[in-house]
Amino acid sequence: MPHTILTLSTCGQGLYEFTADAMNFVRASGVGEGLLTVFVRHTSCSLLVQENADPDVRTDLNAFFRRLVSPSSDPAMCWIVHTTEGPDDMPAHIKAALTQVSIGIPVLNGRLALGTWQGIYLFEHRDMPHRREIVLHLGG
Repeated sequence: MPHTILTLSTCGQGLYEFTADAMNFVRASGVGEGLLTVFVRHTSCSLLVQENADPDVRTDLNAFFRRLVSPSSDPAMCWIVHTTEGPDDMPAHIKAALTQVSIGIPVLNGRLALGTWQGIYLFEHRDMPHRREIVLHLGG
């Protein structure tokens, strides 16, 4: 079963597309039919399949999640106990819990079965730059 580990560098909160990397991996594998499992090896970021045509979608999603889960320094978040790694850490864990750390994408005729406007994204929930590892595993 083919697999690889991608490393993505982030520069703060936002969506980082890696669709082309996943497509290249599938193409190079030679597998015609199967399931690509995408898994991020961290607890303060997540994965999304989302529109990749209009960058305003990414802007609005990031703004929505910032409003949904404020930094722990916000008085409304005074109930948060886990604060040793900064005011963005526990909110990042909450955002990751609300989204997903693993997704499955069918592979048909040697290609990802994504829709026309769909892309695969790492959703970074921390403010500081990070290096994130994403496991791609292709099963038949």
